[in-house]
Amino acid sequence: MIENFQRSNYFIMLAAGAMLIGFAPIFVKWSELSSSGILFYRMFLTLPFLLALNFIKNKTIFFRVKSKKTILYSAIASLAFTTDLLLWHYSMNITSVSNATIIVNSAPIFVAILSFIIFKEVPKKGFVLSFFITYLGISGLIIFSSNYANGKVLGDILCLVAALFYGTYLLIISRLGKETALNIIFYTTFFCCIFSIIPTVIEGGVKIPTSTIEWGNLILLAFLCQFGGQFLITIGIANISASSGSIGLLMQPLTATILASFIFSEFLNITQLLFVGITFLGIYLARINLSKK
Repeated sequence: MIENFQRSNYFIMLAAGAMLIGFAPIFVKWSELSSSGILFYRMFLTLPFLLALNFIKNKTIFFRVKSKKTILYSAIASLAFTTDLLLWHYSMNITSVSNATIIVNSAPIFVAILSFIIFKEVPKKGFVLSFFITYLGISGLIIFSSNYANGKVLGDILCLVAALFYGTYLLIISRLGKETALNIIFYTTFFCCIFSIIPTVIEGGVKIPTSTIEWGNLILLAFLCQFGGQFLITIGIANISASSGSIGLLMQPLTATILASFIFSEFLNITQLLFVGITFLGIYLARINLSKK
């Protein structure tokens, strides 16, 4: 009885974390900054929260890793994550929030493919089915989307590329199982902040927000999504079954889709909703097939 209660709590934490990350595209779309500028502040403003949490938990501001390789792998993973977020942030200027978020969340498919190519890990039998279902749904989203009256299919293509880089990030992070979650989150956030400076400079340099509303928007993005969402997911996913975790993580694209429909009037028709459901099913099956639990 107690064990079931604890599992329920961890599931709620995971789902809550995924729901918080689902707010990210809303804050991104509200921001007046460039894609790289949003990314820089998202990471930069998260660092103080991580330092405070580490001090509360470990009575130190230093993040001591168990292996020096953790820092190297975190840097490589962060480069992929930075590329993913840059493409994702930019794509929301030319496609819908729902399409951008759902397509990027097809990353587990790329994790399986990359695992096979790099580590010769043969996917589980259900992978082919999950791959087919996921991209059947995504193809339907692209074909029947109302965003393409002006030829804006580029946004969804960028999201597919972003999903590849997100999958690369997830694959590398999965190899850091012996490291603490807080250390991984800190170093990936730190390196993403550093890497984001380069495209920010190319786009004209780091611009300081000029309004209280913009500052509030960026702080909420950092605190709720990058800090709160990631932390809750990290705690929850390690303590529940793969199937429960896969369902909980679907709260991210679901939250983004619902919010976008009300805030930006990005309403989906019946056909689109059908393909959203198909894509969710494929992503769910892909996550199940990736898990070792």
